[in-house]
Amino acid sequence: MNESFRRKSKNLLFLDIETVCVVPSFDLLDERMQYLWTMKAANIRNDDNVSVFDLFFKRAAIYSEFAKIVCIGYGGFFWKDDDLNLKVRCLQNDNEKELLLAFKELVERYPQELLVLCAHNGKEFDFPFICRRMLVNGIALPPALQLAGKKPWEILHQDTMEMWKFGDHKHYTQLDLLAALFDVPTSKADISGEDVSRVYHLDHDLPRIAQYCKEDVAVMAQIYLKLIGLPLVPPQNILRGN
Repeated sequence: MNESFRRKSKNLLFLDIETVCVVPSFDLLDERMQYLWTMKAANIRNDDNVSVFDLFFKRAAIYSEFAKIVCIGYGGFFWKDDDLNLKVRCLQNDNEKELLLAFKELVERYPQELLVLCAHNGKEFDFPFICRRMLVNGIALPPALQLAGKKPWEILHQDTMEMWKFGDHKHYTQLDLLAALFDVPTSKADISGEDVSRVYHLDHDLPRIAQYCKEDVAVMAQIYLKLIGLPLVPPQNILRGN
């Protein structure tokens, strides 16, 4: 493992968020937000022709104005006896503000001018979603997430999907597909992103979502290694914390 990667990896933090519709039912939105969701829904692809009410539960989780974050998985590399290891953990909380404050505290432990945040489709989803929900909750953004006024080369964020695109702006590739291509093991077959709102609001099983989130982080970190031409972390060197 080259020395340059060793130095960089100390400030490399992999992230994945899990989001759910902010309330379990369209009926629980206040009148103003119901109207605004109805306006939003008119522009959402609806091949199954479901009602505005059902579409809220089915699709609202991907829109930061109508959703909240319930889990933030994170992970990083470390060395032990010259072997590369990966540790993944997850912040989880029904109270979004408390969750985001804990995440901010985590991020601000790193030197902000060196911290590299990495997520799959992070530049289109995870990073802006976190920023928007922080502002909604009245939380000041940590320097590493403040983009206003920065030059492109001053923004250190990385995105495994963007790395795989190689400049092809039309190309979207799911994390699971890259995992299959690079033969990266995954153990999350019992749940997908589309299930998260159901598992949260109907099954009330946040720990299950957190486990799914951690697995995404582990898979993403492994794919990152493949994309920069390095070998995978052996399964026995992947630690999963609380």
